[in-house]
Amino acid sequence: MVIISNERLADQVYRMCLDGDTSLITAPGQFINIKVPGFYLRRPISISDYDDEGVTIIYKVVGNGTDVLSRMQPGEKLMCLMGLGNGFDVNACGEHTLIVGGGVGTPPMYGMAKALLALGKRVTVVLGFNSKSDVFYEEEFKELSRLLSGIELDVRVSTVDGSWGTKGFVTDCLKGLDDVTDYCACGPIPMLKALYNHFNGKILGQLSFEERMGCGFGACVGCSINTKSGFKKVCKDGPIFWSQDVFFKS
Repeated sequence: MVIISNERLADQVYRMCLDGDTSLITAPGQFINIKVPGFYLRRPISISDYDDEGVTIIYKVVGNGTDVLSRMQPGEKLMCLMGLGNGFDVNACGEHTLIVGGGVGTPPMYGMAKALLALGKRVTVVLGFNSKSDVFYEEEFKELSRLLSGIELDVRVSTVDGSWGTKGFVTDCLKGLDDVTDYCACGPIPMLKALYNHFNGKILGQLSFEERMGCGFGACVGCSINTKSGFKKVCKDGPIFWSQDVFFKS
């Protein structure tokens, strides 16, 4: 695929737009595996948005591979494996879906919100970050609602240090949302566990896990999580699992 743009969004967070075949992408929440020049292992990165002509990814610089990725320029090419993972089940969502993104778990939630709004569903978005310097895509979510539904989207933001939005965690932004029918979330495991505990298992959630992946094909079992039907590989069986099927460590 050809890099169209590669820009900084927040502290160590970048958005890259790629031009190429996206026919293998079938659902929001899937990911791609990128072959970064000079590195053997591919980098799995969630898909934020896509259309017939290209894909948008958002990634955080956390090591040498993503550092190289952040310095790549428009016109350069990347080898990408597309449409990996199961993706969110849009048809399983009810009339009012809560969309939750934590840090770099935010990108795939943009695509899910877009899909639900296109179906005329009611959506509330909650985004969680450590600090104001980490916040990104708040305005993009708001603009998305204006483009697709014409109705202002309820977008709430929390920061751990209180420098932007509500001080605390995503669960501190859930007041007044008693009519939520279901939720979809991506972020750190403590955040996913907190959401599950908040709803006390009374409503179903689709949880996207951010486990580190080695191969991306299910061969190395490095990204396994414990579920009620045994250990599952995030890269092959996920990355999305139903909340009631996951065992969270106490």
